[in-house]
Amino acid sequence: MSRKSVARFAGASLALLLGACSASPPVADAPPPVTAPAAPIADVAPPATALEAGVRLVAALTPRGEEAQRALGAFITSCPKLLAREDASLLTVASDWAPLCAEARTLAPSSAAAFFASRFAWVEVGDGSAFATGYFEPEIAGSPVRTAEFSSPVLALPDDLTRAAFSDGSGEGRGRVDEQGDFVRYFDRAAIEAGALEGRGLELAWADPVDLFFLQIQGSGRLVMPGGEVLRIGYAGQNGHEYVAIGRLLRERGIMESGTITLDSLQHYLRADPVRGQALMNENPSYVFFRTLDDAGPRGALDVPVVAVGSVAADPKFVPLGAPVWLDMDNDAADGLWVAQDTGGAIKGANRFDTFWGAGAAAKRVAGVMSSNGRARLLLPRVAVDRALATP
Repeated sequence: MSRKSVARFAGASLALLLGACSASPPVADAPPPVTAPAAPIADVAPPATALEAGVRLVAALTPRGEEAQRALGAFITSCPKLLAREDASLLTVASDWAPLCAEARTLAPSSAAAFFASRFAWVEVGDGSAFATGYFEPEIAGSPVRTAEFSSPVLALPDDLTRAAFSDGSGEGRGRVDEQGDFVRYFDRAAIEAGALEGRGLELAWADPVDLFFLQIQGSGRLVMPGGEVLRIGYAGQNGHEYVAIGRLLRERGIMESGTITLDSLQHYLRADPVRGQALMNENPSYVFFRTLDDAGPRGALDVPVVAVGSVAADPKFVPLGAPVWLDMDNDAADGLWVAQDTGGAIKGANRFDTFWGAGAAAKRVAGVMSSNGRARLLLPRVAVDRALATP
C-alpha cells in the first residue's frame, strides 16, 4: 500500500475521483494560542512544511477507550520507524519520540486514553482547517494468466524507474534513461497500456482493466484467483506522473453531473464502451506498480500494516509519519484518534487526510462517501513543540 507510500495509497473516495480521497469538545476550551512567527501572507509562496506553516498549542482531549487502544497499537508499531527516519515536516527529530515510544510499550490497554491525553502536546498546523477523504482495501477478481476477461497486467516495479534530474533541465523526478542516454520522464499510463513494458517479466497477475484502474487508485488490494486463492498486493511505486481525476474530467465536459458521479457510475461508463473507457483512463497518466504481500494487512508508506479505522494517509511534509492525529469532522464517522501511517498521491498539503476503513463491502461504503471538512490536531512530543514555537 505504500500509499501510502500509499504514497501508497490514494483513497478511492468520491472526492479523489472528482479531484478533491464522539464529537470533540468546542475549541473554545483551548488555552490562548501560542503561534510560531509566520511570514506575511502577501507575495509569499505557500508553506512547504509544517514548520513553515506554523503550529499553535490547543487543548488536549481524551479519546474514547476503544479508539485509544487501537491508536496505541498503531503508534507502538510505528515507533521503530519514527526512531529511524527523518521527519520531512521538520517538526520533530527521531530522539524526540524515544521517551514516548518507550513508555507506550509498557502500557496496559486501559491506560491508552490517559497516555494520549496527558503525554503529548496537542497542536494545530496553520489554521487547523482540515479535509478528509477515505480509502479501503478493495478485492477484485484476478488470474495468474492473461485471458480475454483478465487482460491487464498487474505490474511489479520496473528496475529502470529511478529518480534524478531530467536531461531537459525541467527539474527532478521519476524517470528512466532512454536510448540516447538522456534521463527522461517515465512511461505514462497510455504508453504502459500500449505495451511499453511488455516482455520484461513484470507481470504478477492479470485483472480486468477497469477493476485494476480503481485498485491502482486505492494503492493496494486483494486479487481473488479462479480457484479461490487470494493474492494480496501492495504499492511498490509510481511512474512519477501527476494523478488526474477522471470524474472531474467527466464533470467538466458536461458528461456527468457531480451528484451522479459514484464509483458504480464511473465503472459503468468505462465498461459501456471499452475503447472510450480506455481512452478516458489514459487521461490519468499516473500508473501504480505493485508487490506481493505476506502480511495480515496492507502496508502503508511507513512500511507497517495499516489499521482499519485507525490509520490515515497524510502529507509527510506537514505530518510526521507515525504521529497520532485527532480529527473532528463534519462527518462524525471520521471523528477521533488516528495514526499517520500512509501517504497518497492526492494527499497534499497541511491538514489533508485520507482515512483507512479496512476491507470489504462495509469499508467500501464508508470510504466511498467520505468527503468532509473539519479540524485536525497533531499529537507531538512536547520538546518538539517547544522547539517549533521558538523557531524564528
